[in-house]
Amino acid sequence: MIIRLFLLYISLLISGIAVSQVSSESALVNNSLPVRGFCIAAPQPAELDRFIKFIDEELAPRMVNTLILRVDYNYQYESHPELRNKVSLSKTEVKRLVDVCRKNKIDIIPQVNLLGHQSWAEKTENLLKVYPEFDETPLVQMPEKYVWPNSDGLYCKSYCPLHPGVHKIVFELVDEICKVFEARAFHAGMDEVFYIGDSQCPRCAGKDKADLFAGEVTLIRDHLAESGRKLWIWGDRLIDGKTTGMGEWEASMNDTWRAADLIPRDVVICDWHYERPDQSPVFFAMKGLSVVTCPWRNAGNAVLQVQDMIKFRAHSTPEMRDRFMGMVQTIWSGAGSFMNEFYSIEKKPAGNSQAECFRAMFNEINKEL
Repeated sequence: MIIRLFLLYISLLISGIAVSQVSSESALVNNSLPVRGFCIAAPQPAELDRFIKFIDEELAPRMVNTLILRVDYNYQYESHPELRNKVSLSKTEVKRLVDVCRKNKIDIIPQVNLLGHQSWAEKTENLLKVYPEFDETPLVQMPEKYVWPNSDGLYCKSYCPLHPGVHKIVFELVDEICKVFEARAFHAGMDEVFYIGDSQCPRCAGKDKADLFAGEVTLIRDHLAESGRKLWIWGDRLIDGKTTGMGEWEASMNDTWRAADLIPRDVVICDWHYERPDQSPVFFAMKGLSVVTCPWRNAGNAVLQVQDMIKFRAHSTPEMRDRFMGMVQTIWSGAGSFMNEFYSIEKKPAGNSQAECFRAMFNEINKEL
C-alpha cells in the first residue's frame, strides 16, 4: 500500500512538472515577439569597427534579430556612382556588417528614403541634387537658413512619383543595396511626405493624393516582389491625422491616409509614436497589415508599448495575432553619436535618452525569456 501511494505521488509530481513546463513554454510563445529590432543610420567607415563590436556585445545578447540600417547614399554605389556620398561604405565594409549579423542571426533591412525626405533643412539630398528634374516642387527653393513653419510649407522635398525617369534610377539603387546586404526585405521610408500631388506639378496636379501615395507603395512593393523581397515603410502617412488628433507629423493631414485601404496587404508597417504610446497597431492589424511598434527616446512609453504588443498578440484572434510582429527601437542620431551616448561618452538628459529607451525596451522584451 505504501509503495502504491509512493508511486502515485511520483506520477503526480512528474505530471505536475510536465504541466508546468508546458505552461512555461506557452508563456514563452505568448510573450516572445517575432521582430526584436533596432533601426539606426548605417555607420560611417571610421565608425565601422566600433559598430561591429556594438552588434556583438549589445545587440546580440539582447536577442535583437532585425537591424534596419538607414543607408541612403552612404554606400559606394556602382550602378550610380554620382549618387554616392563623398565618404561612404565600400562593398568590403558592408560585407563585414553582413558577416557579423549572420553570425548573430540578425536580419539586415537596408533603407533608402523613397518619395519623401529628399532634402533636410538647408540641404538637398543627392537624388534631387544630381537629378533636379525629379523634384515634385521645383518652384520651392531651398532656403539659406531653414525654419519651420515657413511660407512654402517646406519640411522635406519629395520626388515626383509620376516622373517617367525616376524609378529606373531608384530601383537600380534598391536592387544594388539589397544585393550587397543580402537582404530579404527593404525599407523605403516614405514618412512625413508633405509634398505630393502638388498643384503646379505637370504630372500630379489634380490627382488624388491617396492614389498617388498608394501607387508609389505598390510600385515599390511589386518591384521587390520580383526578387522575393518584402517592403517595409513607416506608417504615419496611413493614419488620419484629423480624426485621430495625431496631427501632421505622426499622421496625415493631406489625405494620403486613405491609402491604408489601397496598398498591398503584405507591406510591413513601422508604426512610430514618440510622445504617447498610441495603440494604432490595432488599426493596422485590423486592416490586414503586419505592424511593428517603434519607440524613440521615452523609456516609459517604450515599456508600455512592449506590454501592449504582447497583449495584442495574446488576446487577438488567430487571424490577427501574427500581424502584431513586434518592436523596433529607432535611433535618430548617427551611429557614432548614439554609441557615444550609450557608453556615456556624451551625456543626455535623464528620461529623454535614446540609450535609456533602448535598454528599457529590450529589458522588457527579454524579461520573461
